[in-house]
Amino acid sequence: MRQVYLVAALLVSLGWSGCRSRAVKPPPAPPTSLSLVAVGDILMHQDVKRTADQDSSGFPALWSDLIPLFQGADLAFGNLETPIAPRTGRPGVPFQFNAPESLPAALRASGFTVLSTANNHAFDQGPGGVRETLERLRAQQLVAIGSGVDRAQAETLQILERQGLKVAFLGFTDLFNIDLNRRASEPWVRPLDLEPALQAVRDARGKADLVVVSVHWGNEYQHAPTKRQRNIAQAFAVAGCDVILGHHPHVLQPAELITVGDRRALVAYSLGNFISNQDRMYRADLFPVAGGDNRDGAALKLRFERRDDSEGRGGVVLAEVAIEPLWTENNWGAAANRREIRVIRVAAAEARVRGELDRLCDPAEGPRAMPQDAARKKSILEKQEYLRTLILRRKRIAEIVGETYMAR
Repeated sequence: MRQVYLVAALLVSLGWSGCRSRAVKPPPAPPTSLSLVAVGDILMHQDVKRTADQDSSGFPALWSDLIPLFQGADLAFGNLETPIAPRTGRPGVPFQFNAPESLPAALRASGFTVLSTANNHAFDQGPGGVRETLERLRAQQLVAIGSGVDRAQAETLQILERQGLKVAFLGFTDLFNIDLNRRASEPWVRPLDLEPALQAVRDARGKADLVVVSVHWGNEYQHAPTKRQRNIAQAFAVAGCDVILGHHPHVLQPAELITVGDRRALVAYSLGNFISNQDRMYRADLFPVAGGDNRDGAALKLRFERRDDSEGRGGVVLAEVAIEPLWTENNWGAAANRREIRVIRVAAAEARVRGELDRLCDPAEGPRAMPQDAARKKSILEKQEYLRTLILRRKRIAEIVGETYMAR
């Protein structure tokens, strides 16, 4: 018995504690991560509004494929290229837009959080339309950037906090159809005056972890940014901007990274249209591929991380960039009673159609899915043509924005 006690004492002295295990250092916590999704122009053409009216779900039905993406992001951005002024404005007409009162709630329910209201259509319904638009967005807790009930509000820095990070948003327009900026005490849309804009970015840099600039600029229907745009983008990056979200051309333009010291800024010169009735007549079997460019869109997906250096000092870096191709379905000219305009995610649609074709072309599965040979052959031909359209649009988008950034 004495030997047993001696052995136990020896083991204790050596640090062995029986059932108790040695403490294991926990793995380091994952870095703080924040995601941002951005899309381009939200256009309220008459047929877009008609499609929403005809669907019991309203506007969200027009982009239902994108709702999981928007809702899954910490922040979701779009360029609201229309006033929402049914009370104070006139019904929308071509080139002078107005949206129904249901739109703000639909955008909020879909997952949007930040909307640019600085663009060439901001004054389509006059100063009163600017004021009513902002009231309606505010009522749905949507953050509007680039316009205000007065100049001070239009130039107020909007800072949102997500995942413990502060994100500053600024909005500018380089173009006006009607410039009704008159008095600082009246509704105001913030112009792209470069030196004040750069100073606004510098000020934001000192107050936030990330700085995002929305800018309405460029030449309509041109796929290349101008030299002036590139110079402005470089200046914004040097001033401290992390992301530049461009819109106005109604077609896509390239994305690129600008390196400033140890920082990288992402500029998307144009995100194209998100929802519109443009290029409604396009068919891939009848038109050259460029005939559908206004129906191409992009969902820019960014992820940022806070990373600490060896001395424990934190910095936020751009960790991931991906662009997902979008396409606006449009049944204009079809023998149908209902107008159908819907934004789809191209990759998901392509995968779905390939699966449907595999089933229909399978000797056993095809007849079970569609017993009549003639109907099955017709369906196969239609789906093959649709698949061709999706492939053409995906390749076209990659060619324009840059293959490097295409989502895998």
